[in-house]
Amino acid sequence: MAGFRQCAPVPVDIAMVAHPSVTLLVDLSEGEGLVYDTHDRHGRGSVVVGLLPGDLRAGGRVGECLQIRLEPVVAAAVLGASTELSGTVVSLDDVWGCDAERAEDRLRAADSWDERFTIAVDILGRRLGPQPRVDPEVAYTWRRTLSRRGRVRVDRLADEVGWSRKRLSARFRSQLGITPKRAARLVRFDHAAHLLAAGHNAAGVAAESGYVDQPHLHREVKSFTGLTPTAVAVAPWLAIDDVAWPASSPTRSPVAGDERIPDLS
Repeated sequence: MAGFRQCAPVPVDIAMVAHPSVTLLVDLSEGEGLVYDTHDRHGRGSVVVGLLPGDLRAGGRVGECLQIRLEPVVAAAVLGASTELSGTVVSLDDVWGCDAERAEDRLRAADSWDERFTIAVDILGRRLGPQPRVDPEVAYTWRRTLSRRGRVRVDRLADEVGWSRKRLSARFRSQLGITPKRAARLVRFDHAAHLLAAGHNAAGVAAESGYVDQPHLHREVKSFTGLTPTAVAVAPWLAIDDVAWPASSPTRSPVAGDERIPDLS
């Protein structure tokens, strides 16, 4: 989780970088609030950003906003959807109905970010279903992909869970909305993006992240963001990450809260 506060008196416009999570942006503003825009959707207010949403920009006179990132496996349980969210950006109202407004009001009334983080954990916990919506084999494959920073082979993962590659790919895609191979590429890109933001040169990032060479890194970054590695390195949406910015990151609590607010002016 991370809290954002906009201090600038004029609207801001930020291009969001692809991330291996389903992201909730909870608008806590009074007034105009958060505006989001993709190639086929424009909206205002709290929003759920699925995996690989495309060319997404967020901004406006935001005031305050709470960002919550959920693993797709967790998002399937908390939001009641996973496949349906992949590649999309939808209003939180569309996902939670009247519960969305109640959650916003409760979070907005809190006295501090720490209190908001605690409230958010309670809200999410109450929405967990009694039964997992994702097969254990699919959950294992996703978390194994994360722990290996995307440097995995689908055949090997299928062997580890005792499934054929075809079955794993089909179940993974039907439940998370993305193939295991595409998931590995996304996770590997995310690791590379944070190394770039931390100041590492592109050649070194390519080698450490498992790309064949620097042009391979360039192609993957371009594929996920439409940007060059140089542009991704300074993307403001990465500024809250304690891998990319370890010197300025506070000690994290188990809630993973972060009251450090990027300069959005």
